[in-house]
Amino acid sequence: MDINTIWYALIAVLFIGYFFLEGFDFGVGILLPFVARDDTDRRIVINTVGPFWDANEVWLITAGGAMFAAFPNWYATLFSGFYLPLFLILVALILRAVGFEFRGKLDGAGWRRTADTAIVLGSALPAFLWGVALTNLVRGVPIGPDMVFQGNLLTLLNPFSLLGGVVSLSVFALHGALFLNLRADESIAERSRRLALRLWWPAAAVLVVFFVFTYSQTDLFSRSGLVPGTLPVLAMIMFVASTVLARLRWNAWAFVTTGLTIVLATVVAFQGLYPRVMPSSLGRAYDLTIYNASSSPLTLHVMLVVAIVFVPIVLLYQGYSYWVFRRRVTRRSIPGS
Repeated sequence: MDINTIWYALIAVLFIGYFFLEGFDFGVGILLPFVARDDTDRRIVINTVGPFWDANEVWLITAGGAMFAAFPNWYATLFSGFYLPLFLILVALILRAVGFEFRGKLDGAGWRRTADTAIVLGSALPAFLWGVALTNLVRGVPIGPDMVFQGNLLTLLNPFSLLGGVVSLSVFALHGALFLNLRADESIAERSRRLALRLWWPAAAVLVVFFVFTYSQTDLFSRSGLVPGTLPVLAMIMFVASTVLARLRWNAWAFVTTGLTIVLATVVAFQGLYPRVMPSSLGRAYDLTIYNASSSPLTLHVMLVVAIVFVPIVLLYQGYSYWVFRRRVTRRSIPGS
């Protein structure tokens, strides 16, 4: 395995971690108005992700930084061509952060409703737009010989990518509902479990349609797994298992299986792209690959040493924070409830 492949794999791992972790706190934010009956319930829901949401976003920052340093041409083409969707994601994440951090700073029902709206919109919009962006990435976009994106916003808002956005939005919401079932007060947990069972059917419908579109419009399935198509099928099996386990009240395993659905889907995307990083719809000669988009070998080797030293430290710290805040958030833990 060469150094370019190692860095591509590391960036893939960072995005896998981001979508798994941020997926459930996006889902929690999306479901805030649907599982909370009063202000104490809303505080419980927010507190389930309170210690984690900002740390989860570090995975995205690290992935972007690694992409910039290891594959600058990929970074330049992606962030210029996808500028508006990525800008909207950034604005939404800022709104969500404001909602989380400042909700309790002012007393008043109106202010809290405004903060809650910011949390919901700031969770739903990125959950949708990440699906749009990733679907366009694997489908291919118009990239010319100078590595410049030659499309526009309407190029990105095609039916296939919009369907991908609906898939990511629905799967993240389901993932968040099952996370709440593990972390929230018993009444909210039971509401979340019932909501997860209701969400599963529309999510399954759009996922099946997306599965068919992906097979017909991309070459991902022919390139995924030692036996082509095994990983997409395994992802679908995990998705089906989530509702079975939720009905059996094997709640932790239900959460694990939705997480594995997200992980496997992201692996399918990155493995299907390899060695490309951005396929061009104008012809294979214009594809960006891990070789024509990369930094110098010296840069990649130096950064690898840094990553080997610091990434385990970050993982240990984040794992420790999840262990410390592993208990359910109950009404008794909310001051003044």
